[in-house]
Amino acid sequence: MSKESPGAPKSKDAAPPAERVDGQLLRIAFILVLGTFMATVDATIVSVGIDTLTDEFGASVAEIQWVATAYLLAVVAAVPASGWLADRFGGRRTWLAAVGVFLLGSVLCALAWSATSLIVFRVIQGLGGGLLPATGQALLARIAGRERTGRVISVVSVVPLLSPVLGPLVGGSILGVASWPWLFLVNLPIGGAAVLLARRYVPEVPPSTQRTAFDVRGAALLSPGLAVLVYGLTEVAHGRTLPATIGIAAGLTMLAAFTVHGLRTRRTPLVDPRLFARPPFGAAALALLVLGASVFGTMFLLPLYFQTGRGLSAWEAGLLLAPQGLGAAAGSVLVNRTIDKVAPRTLVVTGIVLILAGTAPFTQLGHQPSDFVITAALAVRGVGMAMIGAPVMNIVYSRIEPAHIPRAAGALNLLNTVGGSVGTAALAVVLDNRLAARGPDISWAFADTFWWVLGFCLFAAAGATRLPRTHVRKP
Repeated sequence: MSKESPGAPKSKDAAPPAERVDGQLLRIAFILVLGTFMATVDATIVSVGIDTLTDEFGASVAEIQWVATAYLLAVVAAVPASGWLADRFGGRRTWLAAVGVFLLGSVLCALAWSATSLIVFRVIQGLGGGLLPATGQALLARIAGRERTGRVISVVSVVPLLSPVLGPLVGGSILGVASWPWLFLVNLPIGGAAVLLARRYVPEVPPSTQRTAFDVRGAALLSPGLAVLVYGLTEVAHGRTLPATIGIAAGLTMLAAFTVHGLRTRRTPLVDPRLFARPPFGAAALALLVLGASVFGTMFLLPLYFQTGRGLSAWEAGLLLAPQGLGAAAGSVLVNRTIDKVAPRTLVVTGIVLILAGTAPFTQLGHQPSDFVITAALAVRGVGMAMIGAPVMNIVYSRIEPAHIPRAAGALNLLNTVGGSVGTAALAVVLDNRLAARGPDISWAFADTFWWVLGFCLFAAAGATRLPRTHVRKP
């Protein structure tokens, strides 16, 4: 029998019937979100340290770029297993183990002696980081119960929206006062505090009573297939045709084989393809997929534009991006107050419309819009993004059985991660083509690329119309 932590809810896997989000639940949410914060910030924190790492290890930019790519591939590979691990070992135990792996990878990264060793250690770090958001969300949803899931998720879901903005700022600040190993050592106090607090305040959620065998064949197809596909798309962005073609073809083939396997197997697949055919999961998944592409794609384009098109430093570019984070924080407050009163479709469609409105000015970068226009547009985008993630997750977590939450959380986080990586790679290819076509008109090349971001949002809007018209019914 698992011992409950002091101050933990007495229920086995749900919160007390009261709908009020009390201080105890907020404390648990804060502890669990520390893991998500570390994992998502670390995806972008090294972006401002590329030059520093290149000089330190005497490596080329192409080699050092793998420091970021290797982490992303490891995250993509780890996410699918999060549901099975939580079912098998329990949510809190899996989350604590993920934090431990992430911190081990952080220490090893700080001790790296070459570019190759740093890349290998980033893979270890990414394996732990890939498990943290999904297991944290699933654990929080089960502790909160269906009655309080929407409101508490609306609070913590702002972290993944802030992280792409905070990563470069944190990285730039660290490199301004310390050496490069502190890009990774900064995780130690945060992770250490998270482990100590979680052991004291986060209750244990028992493993699933229905023990299922690990889907070895599915894991051999899905995780490597996603990683190879992302690698192929990255190679397209770098202009390397042969490895790009091989990677994309192999990745798509493995994913197709996994889909067939998932539909035919009599065992529980790593990620059940049938989930995406069940309303409202399919529409919710599409919204998160495109949200990931829009958020991370824009966070790839804008810093690059600010530095190459406007001549700003990495720190100045990060500051100019800050209004998007402030908008996301404001949007999360709004969603927290309305998520149980307003139809999910209304919130999500409104959020997409705001993202469209906030993206439109960037299609006119050739006219050199003022800093005020850019910051206002980013703030509007931030509010819109906050109005998508929390309602979508609330729809799913509130309409499925508690025992199925870990696997649903893994599927949703997988889509968001894949959407971000695939969207970024696709936009990098578009930007490269537009730069070649526009020549010296760099600003117009970026403007052309932002029309694709608008297209992503319109595609998401079409899927959002299939979300429920009424707010989630309480059981």
